[in-house]
Amino acid sequence: MSVPAELSYTEEHEWVSISDGVATVGITKYAAEALGEIVFVEPPETGATVAAGDTCGEVESTKSVSDIYAPVSGEVVDVNAAAVEDPEIIGTDPYGQGWLFKVELSEEPKDLLSPEKYTQLTEGEG
Repeated sequence: MSVPAELSYTEEHEWVSISDGVATVGITKYAAEALGEIVFVEPPETGATVAAGDTCGEVESTKSVSDIYAPVSGEVVDVNAAAVEDPEIIGTDPYGQGWLFKVELSEEPKDLLSPEKYTQLTEGEG
């Protein structure tokens, strides 16, 4: 499975890309494949404050509903309207057009996994 080397990850299967104090967040390909056909997503609202590790939304598939956990702390500054309108792109392009939301960081992220650690985690579960 493809795990992009430029991203950081969480044990809950979110990915994070940080640039200029803003983190872009999505779910990993591993999570998208485990969910199956994604039919609904509810990311946090723009302006909401999220705390690392807290539930901040959900992704629903034909199989189940899964919580989205904030991998970082800060204020939500953007939500991917395209993913809300067409949740299938989360499954087809999780690291590109399927991103979920952006957070202006209020503190340095902690406990993020390297691509290598995330690969070890998913291979252990697979």
